[in-house]
Amino acid sequence: MNAVLVASDLDRTLIYSAKAFFLEVPDHLAPDMVVVELYQGVPISFMTRTAEQLLLELTRTAIFVPVTTRTEAQYRRVRLPGAVPEYAVTTNGGVLLKNGEPDIEWQTSVGQRVSEGSAPLAVIEEFLSREAYRSWILRLRRAEELFLYSIVDRELMPAEFVRELDAWCASLGWTVSVQGRKLYCVPHAVTKNSAVAEVARRTGASRVIAAGDSLLDGPMLDEADVAFRPSHGELADVDFRREHLRVTDARGILAGEEISRRIHALVQGGASQVKPRSVLPAAFERA
Repeated sequence: MNAVLVASDLDRTLIYSAKAFFLEVPDHLAPDMVVVELYQGVPISFMTRTAEQLLLELTRTAIFVPVTTRTEAQYRRVRLPGAVPEYAVTTNGGVLLKNGEPDIEWQTSVGQRVSEGSAPLAVIEEFLSREAYRSWILRLRRAEELFLYSIVDRELMPAEFVRELDAWCASLGWTVSVQGRKLYCVPHAVTKNSAVAEVARRTGASRVIAAGDSLLDGPMLDEADVAFRPSHGELADVDFRREHLRVTDARGILAGEEISRRIHALVQGGASQVKPRSVLPAAFERA
């Protein structure tokens, strides 16, 4: 099968909350937007109308796979253009949806790898529940019994706490990521890139294009043939760069539109135009 698989993170890559718009123009010059998520009846996530149209076209010409750290329930609130994707990845790769339904075989495989390679979730949970951290760890939640995420006060959370937590978690087979007001602790085996690789294997896709903004997206971008990241987010903060990686000029919701436009341009050229990283031509620099 000579097809292109497009694997994209959602929040702050394709879709944006109002706090992440980063618009630097007067309101009357802002782009037209559409609502893509409601929470308790309130619109909370958006994309530009142009990005919506581009993504709709993309779903017709490529294997589009939404990839998110959201839980399955949180993902189901999102309404992307087009039909329900054949495959979607939620819970940072812990859950693989096939035609909207969880793939039990995949979840069993992930669970086994987690139990073999990482300390139990309860160990990390007990650590984060300490009284000393309660001034900045405001809420602590389990995600599908696979990983933990916390709502944090970024101003009160010491930078050294994150560094120490990262080192401690790494020694136990866990990864730490801070995205906005959320702090994630995720077992090494729960990865977006492993789930995307599984979808590529099942669909026979010949090339993979990926997009994302967080440290949890890094390995997925590393393994893609062509990758994109916005000029904001965790990866921007650490100046994440690769030869096959393209960085947007825009920030915020306009970066989401730029990513959609540049991926669309690549896919329109066909799978043969999405070159493997080792032979990626200079022409793709501004695709």
